[in-house]
Amino acid sequence: MRLPDILRFARDAATGYPVRTALSVLAMAIGVAAVVLLTALGDGARRYVVGQFSSLGSNLVIILPGRTGTGGFNPATAITNTPRDLTIDDAGALRRAPAVHRVAPLAVGTSEINFGGRLREVMVAGTTRDYFAIRDFDLAQGDALPEEDWNRGSAVAVIGATIRAELFGSAPAVGQLVRIGDRRVRIVGVLKSTGQGLGMNTDELVIVPVAFAQAMFNSNTLFRVLVEARSRDAIPQARDQTLTILTQRHRGEEDVTVITQDAVLATFDKLLGALTLAVAGIAAISLAVAGILVMNVMLVAVTQRTGEIGLLKALGAPARTIRLAFLTEAAMLSAVGALLGYLLGQLGAFALRQIFPIFPAYPPHWAVIAGLSTAIGTGLLFGFLPARRAARLDPAQALMKH
Repeated sequence: MRLPDILRFARDAATGYPVRTALSVLAMAIGVAAVVLLTALGDGARRYVVGQFSSLGSNLVIILPGRTGTGGFNPATAITNTPRDLTIDDAGALRRAPAVHRVAPLAVGTSEINFGGRLREVMVAGTTRDYFAIRDFDLAQGDALPEEDWNRGSAVAVIGATIRAELFGSAPAVGQLVRIGDRRVRIVGVLKSTGQGLGMNTDELVIVPVAFAQAMFNSNTLFRVLVEARSRDAIPQARDQTLTILTQRHRGEEDVTVITQDAVLATFDKLLGALTLAVAGIAAISLAVAGILVMNVMLVAVTQRTGEIGLLKALGAPARTIRLAFLTEAAMLSAVGALLGYLLGQLGAFALRQIFPIFPAYPPHWAVIAGLSTAIGTGLLFGFLPARRAARLDPAQALMKH
């Protein structure tokens, strides 16, 4: 038998029993679709989280008050080692570090904003002008916070797009006086709409000078200090230099936590990458189940085509040709199922992206290649036993059974 004859034999065998063929193809398709769709979910989650952290800014070093680690109880230092507040002066001292480009102290709280009888609760962020450059915020109207002494705290504010729309409608917001808590402030700028990010909706944010926020909240402690290194390569030096400066200012006590954006991104990337692999492995189990179904179908095909196999062998077809014919049928079923599953998986991923536009549910290339190759490989692997059984049939007995 020539190759076209073998392909025709496999095609006729597959189309001769449409229900059997459809079940085999469907099982393989479900397996591949599961791999494609679930890896799209896992990799989409990884891309979303990494993208959200990247949107905080670039080359970031983040300083938090207090230590996250515990070193056990030491009676000798139980009284003296009390965590100090992270202050505006601490943040200001970091600007002298050679590897540091910008510094933005951050004080956060909630308050009420009131204009013309319209009242709503908002999140208030106290910071400096450099915060806008670090976070890469764009302004729709007006200007950012003024460049001034950090301890002064002018009564000005920059508001998010949603707040502007709710308080002022179509009227201009810049220059208007509003009341935040019990203080009157002048609007100097409006942020461009950016939406939700890492739990903070900047469209509903009010940004004021850091000293003004601390006076409003009656607190001297900073929530965070954002430090921008001069370059990506300078991030480790910026981390070490800021930690050294703060330790010196706090009388030798290392009572702050310094984390780098790269470290956070690498951790999440690794965790969610491992999750994607695990999900792909779970989905691949369905491919093994589909392979077993292909084997069962092919064994039934051998039984149903005993007479045809006997006739081929009686006409001189070698065992290798018979084996190749049945393996070709198994490969054909697996390939069609894999292709259908790939299309279904891509369709499911597309539907997810339409329902959740901010979620990048794209299946990774390695998962698509692995899913398709595993499907075809599984079909061939489980199709080998029926093919070998068909090749070993005795032609005389096969013709007698027929």
